[in-house]
Parts: sequence; structure tokens; C-alpha cells
Amino acid sequence: MSPIIVKALQLLLSLSILIVLHELGHFIPAKLFKTRVEKFYLFFDVKYSLFKKKIGETEYGIGWLPLGGYVKIAGMIDESMDKEQMAGPPQPWEFRSKPAWQRLIIMLGGVTVNFILAIIIYVALSYAYGDQYIKANSLRDGFHVTNTEIGDKLGIKTGDNIIAVDGNPIEKFGSLPLEIINGNEMTIQRDGRTFEQEIPVDFIAKLLEMDEKTSFLYPRTPFIIKEISKDSHNKGVDFQKGDEIIAVNGQKVRYYDEVSSLLESNKDSQATFTVLRNNSETNIEAKINSDGKLGVALGSLKLEELEERGVFAVKTIKYSFLESIPAGINRGVSTLGSYVKQMKKIFNPSTGAYKGVGGFGAIGGLFPDSWDWRAFWGTTAFISIILAFMNILPIPALDGGHVMFLLYEMVTGRKPGDKFMEYAQLIGFVILITLLLFANGNDLYKLLFD
Repeated sequence: MSPIIVKALQLLLSLSILIVLHELGHFIPAKLFKTRVEKFYLFFDVKYSLFKKKIGETEYGIGWLPLGGYVKIAGMIDESMDKEQMAGPPQPWEFRSKPAWQRLIIMLGGVTVNFILAIIIYVALSYAYGDQYIKANSLRDGFHVTNTEIGDKLGIKTGDNIIAVDGNPIEKFGSLPLEIINGNEMTIQRDGRTFEQEIPVDFIAKLLEMDEKTSFLYPRTPFIIKEISKDSHNKGVDFQKGDEIIAVNGQKVRYYDEVSSLLESNKDSQATFTVLRNNSETNIEAKINSDGKLGVALGSLKLEELEERGVFAVKTIKYSFLESIPAGINRGVSTLGSYVKQMKKIFNPSTGAYKGVGGFGAIGGLFPDSWDWRAFWGTTAFISIILAFMNILPIPALDGGHVMFLLYEMVTGRKPGDKFMEYAQLIGFVILITLLLFANGNDLYKLLFD
């Protein structure tokens, strides 16, 4: 099956789960407070719906436009803009007739469910899979900067170690790129000295210009040969699976980046490669082409094998059920905190982070090319946190906008007028459509021109 279809199916399933549960977060407290819910829809039913069935006072259905979902609560000014209903006298079953504290609980229900769902998923993942990561402070010879432009922009180079960002020690090497994106200052170890390095404010803009949207930092690992490529200029050369290059023209090397550098400086020439094979050394003559390539596919060593060699230390954690609860909560809270930091960068034009804002294409890109339940649920939890945060923003037409006006009412004792709420809802709707067009327009631009 095409990777695009696999991603699309994962996105559709994930959003369907999140939308239904979010709307249940509004639906359940509304029913508990005896508020009439007229519609409960997955996706929007503009003009018509794919499926609908009325049970009691509520119509349940599936719309054709997969941009979200909604519950239509009687006596509430929402995206339906039902002015006729609001023109009549308030009824006891309507939203507007309920005490402010009940209306607040109803409006906070969706966001609360999204965050709790993310925590539950993270708890389950912690219990089922535990955690395994490379300890950031254990890299014997530092990391490999795979993009020199990014490295120059940050002021880092291969062999460095970043031990802290904004004064906070880095525990997991895998979290380092995101910490740099969210941070302002790094603590770097280089050649036995430690110093502070400011992270350029426009670093994110530079990062977004990268052709390969992958991490720019990797642990330094050996140059392991998997096989000779099919179209290799070195066909017939005695390279074998598992060979590790340990010298080029007699010059000792330990890591892939060192071999790559020597290949680059010896383009279009014949060279002697010393490989380690079955614990013995073998010299092999091979040609380096004009692109500085050897014409081989790369292999890899397991984390445990690299740890045995002393390249870095790996920490493996298995959680009991009780231990997985605080682990899942901590992961949910830290994920939310990280996302808030990213949003601050996006709203600061000087960072250029707004260029990376994406719509459904970007969200779909978070999922792997092949179906992986662990990755699926991890990504779903992350999207659930995004939905919780975005929905609580104080923008009219979002849950946060309704919450803002309800808090105003509870503090002042004055309820905003229906006409004001109609205009606010309309303005909020225009803002949301603008953001939606911008985000998905960014996706389209990247698809066509990146």
C-alpha cells in the first residue's frame, strides 16, 4: 500500500477518535445538566450528511467534510449561527438558561477530555513499551552535525556535546534538537572546555530551509557496510556485509563522519580501505567517484552493540502499572510545555517559525509510512494535546473564546449580549478560516516548491 494512503488512513482514524471524544467532552456534561443537545456530528454536514440517525432529542451523524466535528447545544451561539432559536424566550433546557458555572464545565469538557486522553495514551505506552534512550551526557566523542550550514548557524560542530539548554541539563539525546528549537542558549562542551552559546533567533527559519526535513544531530557511529549498491562503480570489489571501515589510505578512522570527510577530500581516486571483518583486518582497493561516494549501502549496529563499544550509554526503563502513571503524566505535561514554547516562537515573526506552520498535510506527515500501532498512538496523543491547546485559545468560535466570555460574566456579573456574541462568533470564524487557509496553503507551497 502507498505510504501516502497509509498516512492518510492513520490521520483519518486518529482525527475521528479525537473528534468524537472531544465532542463527548461537551455532550456528557450538557446531558448531566439537562441541557438539550440537538446534534452530535463527526465531520461537518454542510448541506448534507453521509449518515444520520435521530435517537431521542439528538441527531447523530457523520458529515462529508473532514475538518472537525461538533455538537449543537440548544440555546447556544455557535458555528451554526442559529439566530431564530436565540430570538425566542429562553427555555429551561437551553444552554443560555443554565448557571454560568455549568456552562463553563460544558465548554471546558472537550479540552479536558483531549488532555486526559493524551495522558491515558502515554501511561499505556509507558506500561507497554517502557522507555529507551541514549544518555545525552554519555557520548564519548560528541555528536555528528549532519548539516554544516545548520551547524555554522548554531555555532556547533561534529565532536561537540551540548549538555544543557537554557541552563536545563539534557537527559535524552533524542530530545536535543527540539530543546534547541525551543531554547535560547546552549551549554557546549568542546575539546575539554565548556562555554555558553546563544541560539540565533532566526535559527528555526534556517532549519526550515533544509532540503531534508530530518534531524541535524546524530550520535557518531562507525561506517558499517551493508552491501554494494546495485548501480555501484565498485561492483566486484570484495566489500562484504558487516565490514567496518577503520582506515582510509592508512589514516585511522573511527566514525562515519571521518570516513565521509576522507571520501570527500579524495574524490575521483583509487584508495585503500582497511576494514574490520570477523575481528581481523583486511585491505581492499576501491574507487571513490567524483561525488565522493563509495557506492555502498550503509548498515548499522544495535544500540546495545554501540554501548558495548563505549560509544555512548543507553538507559532502558521498564515501568510497572503504578510506575507508568506518573511517567505518562510527566510525558503529557512536558509535551504540552514543549508545544507552548513552539507556539511562542511561531508568534514571534523574527524567528521565521511561522513558515513551518502546516495543516492537514503536516499533521499527516507526523505518522509513519507503514502502520505501527506504537507510533500511531504516540502521534495521536501528541495531536490530542495540540487540539486541547488550540481549542483553549481565547478566540471566539473556539472553546477558549466561550470560556473567556463566561469568565467575564462570572467576574462582572454581566452576561454579554446575544448580538455581541453573534458578532464575536463571526469574527472568530473568520480568524479560524484565515488560519486554516494559511496553514494548508503552507502545505501546498511546500509540496509544489520544496
